[in-house]
Amino acid sequence: MRQWRYWSRPESKFARCWHSYLPLCVHRVYCLNVSFAFPLDELRGRVAGPVLAPGDDGLADEVSGFNLATSFAPVAAVGATNDADVAEAVRFAARHSLPVRMLATGHGPAERVTDGLLVVTKRLTHLDIDAETRIATIGAGLKWEAVQAAGAPLGLTAITGSSPDVGAVGLTLGGGFGPLARSHGVASDYARSFRVVTGGGEIVTASANENPDLFWALRGGKGGLGIVTEMRIQLVDLPQIFAGAAIFDTPHIETVLRGWIDWTASAPDDVTTSVAIIRFPDFDTVPEPIRGHHAIALRFAYPGDVEDGARWAEPLRTLAPTLIDTIGPLPTSKMGLIHSDPTDPLPAWDLGLQLSSIDQDLATAILDHVGAGVESPLMITELRQLGGRAAIDVPEGSAVGGRSGRFSLYTIGVPNPELFETVLPTSADRLVTAIAPWTSKETNVNFAGRFRSWEHFESAWPAPIFERLVGVRTKYDPLGLFTFGPKGG
Repeated sequence: MRQWRYWSRPESKFARCWHSYLPLCVHRVYCLNVSFAFPLDELRGRVAGPVLAPGDDGLADEVSGFNLATSFAPVAAVGATNDADVAEAVRFAARHSLPVRMLATGHGPAERVTDGLLVVTKRLTHLDIDAETRIATIGAGLKWEAVQAAGAPLGLTAITGSSPDVGAVGLTLGGGFGPLARSHGVASDYARSFRVVTGGGEIVTASANENPDLFWALRGGKGGLGIVTEMRIQLVDLPQIFAGAAIFDTPHIETVLRGWIDWTASAPDDVTTSVAIIRFPDFDTVPEPIRGHHAIALRFAYPGDVEDGARWAEPLRTLAPTLIDTIGPLPTSKMGLIHSDPTDPLPAWDLGLQLSSIDQDLATAILDHVGAGVESPLMITELRQLGGRAAIDVPEGSAVGGRSGRFSLYTIGVPNPELFETVLPTSADRLVTAIAPWTSKETNVNFAGRFRSWEHFESAWPAPIFERLVGVRTKYDPLGLFTFGPKGG
């Protein structure tokens, strides 16, 4: 049996509950860590939240994240309860020459943390929505699902990513291409201000009128700029859309992929779609019609009336017989159902890039690597349609990378850490090489996955934006406390 199938066997340790796996791994790392004599009691006396060091009870829970393959072994972790706690932590790190890293909801980090001070912002979950101005004030530890639930009674929605389980602030800092990207743009287009702790431990506001260079950078620049404790973002008056997913079985993967590619050539700018070739595991948690199937999911979102939405969706949902078809009227508070991304922590390996164009030759290249009858450790390979409003920057400008891409390709590996070092990278590299003629030089930081080199890091933004970001990072973090980018960069 091929090793990438190991994850799905019922007796496999990777098919068991991963909630107990991370603390064990983290504990082992901490036990090997060298004990440094930093005066943590000094820091404990200055912050309201917990300050935890290796060996302390509660540290494993404090630093646990969504990606169970990413472990955290900092010198200390500070569980911030407010922005003053964050500021004190940053000042402490500066006094003791410690790098500073941040953890909120845990979806973002792709690299192991083995040193420095980790500031955890998951307790910053305050939320306020002004119904008159439609401005939501969001704490750094809040997920999109909470924002959407609070906005729904008012008929308001945020322009989010595909998963409501990710942090609202973290997604926005990288731009945020979601299921309404073509009709409404990216999440950061709607940001109105950020409350930030800088590398000097100062608490500042970044907006169009205050520290506008930092505001520009935070809308798409992602990291190395400070620790955001709060964001104000504009919501949209949009209680319902016409959206959902149609899933087709193995024999129809090629037909649906090729049909979707043809359809995108004349697709309206206010419809956002994607297709994903998925190897669904044979687990009880997967719905019966698709459990254990190698299938293709076609996602569709249109922010208009039912009749127009149905007319645009009809050619797609009738490409072949469906296993599941949920396309129809959908409350925007339930937009997460379009992609149905996982919400439980798991070990994750991913890779993303953008495409300048697509055609039937691209379809052939993809099918050769992940199509019907092909054995592959790549569990999900998605093509997402971009362009439309997402390609248009806000009038004042922003640091979002990837606006020039017409499509994105994103692949997720089987969640078996034994495959992360060689098997998955090798398989993904073969796919990347095959689709090189269609690949854009630019990607987006939220989709890039783990940075493999400095060149890969730079590709997350157009060159002028990258160069300007370097200057802004230096201005607001002159000591370089906020580590960001590939190791050795």
